[in-house]
Amino acid sequence: MTFGSAMYPAYPAPSAKAVELYASLVDFLRTEVFPAEKAYEEYREQAGPGDHTLPPVVEELKTKAKARGLWNLFLPAESGLTQLEYAPLAELTGWSTEIAPEALNCQAPDTGNMELLHLIGTPDQQKEWLEPLLDGSIRSAFAMTEPAVASSDATNIETRIERDGDHYVINGRKWWISGAADPRCRVLIVMGKTDPTGPTHRQQTMVIVPVDTPGVAIERSLPVFGRQDQHGHCVLTLTDVRVPVTNVLGEEGGGFAAAQMRLGPGRIHHVMRALGAGERALALMVARAQNRVAFGKPLAEQGAVRERIAESRIELEQARALCHKAAFVIDSEGNRAARHLVSAAKVAVPRAVLSVIDRAIQLHGAAGVSDVTPLAALYARHRAMRIFDGPDEVHLGTLARRELGGEPLFTF
Repeated sequence: MTFGSAMYPAYPAPSAKAVELYASLVDFLRTEVFPAEKAYEEYREQAGPGDHTLPPVVEELKTKAKARGLWNLFLPAESGLTQLEYAPLAELTGWSTEIAPEALNCQAPDTGNMELLHLIGTPDQQKEWLEPLLDGSIRSAFAMTEPAVASSDATNIETRIERDGDHYVINGRKWWISGAADPRCRVLIVMGKTDPTGPTHRQQTMVIVPVDTPGVAIERSLPVFGRQDQHGHCVLTLTDVRVPVTNVLGEEGGGFAAAQMRLGPGRIHHVMRALGAGERALALMVARAQNRVAFGKPLAEQGAVRERIAESRIELEQARALCHKAAFVIDSEGNRAARHLVSAAKVAVPRAVLSVIDRAIQLHGAAGVSDVTPLAALYARHRAMRIFDGPDEVHLGTLARRELGGEPLFTF
């Protein structure tokens, strides 16, 4: 039977804690985060695109979020929340994608790295790296993708990790390493090959590499649609980088499995946040339609505009339903059982959100493609989302193989 044909599950009601956190987060966004967006943008503009320091207002928000208990909500072991309970909270942070996730210490790529360290890190690794990450005092990066190969297939990775006594020696070139430009980034989780002749999915290993290790060189940060993100998306080289073998994350040869472990929750968290961006775009579209007059009447009285608003609501609700179903299956059956639903959500949600943002841009005219509204930045971020954590084509291929290899409920 295909994954989409099972009887629709009955979701458990959210806990009282989840409901309380949702209300607290709504208030936090309204009273603290949205008012801070202006200060954030002013700092970034004055510092210039080449500066990757964190605007001070975010550190202020982090302190306030901690005081409210709005901290590390993404990790069930820390928050006590299920993935389904976390989904509406992550969606709220997506309303302010530059600020809110980090204010709550729920930002990528750190969340995925923290999940890995929590699940397969040694006690020493957890003390040295996980604890400061959970505290929000440092940041991290995940160094997997490479410019010379199609990194959507992790078995292509060419970076070499070779054993030399009690050390690994690492050589390779990575790119689109998010977070590495931030001066608070202290550690990389590097994926490379320890056994290039071994079984295809046992060649790769993950190793913890402190950023200040000799041989680690950050060349530059790549812009996204011409705009530099604060944390950066970096090109970096690893030249004869030596780390102790005790820095292996998990086990030697377990890198591919660990990558899948990391990417599952990471993908669904990206999807959750994207829904918030779609909701903000729709809210901006509605406000524009109500307040803008063209050809003698408000845009909201134009039939075509009403249809665009209605279509946007439908698309967001459909996308949310798929996201929440994937989250529920993660909770009830585990990451592996949910992987096809996560792939489906990873394709469907950015498509829906981009469609809504595009309509909002069109309704705003020139203001929509400038920095007068957040729409252009939202579009750039979520267009890139159709590429990172696996491009659409990879997820569609995964889904097609599942359908083609499954048994239909009925045959004729």
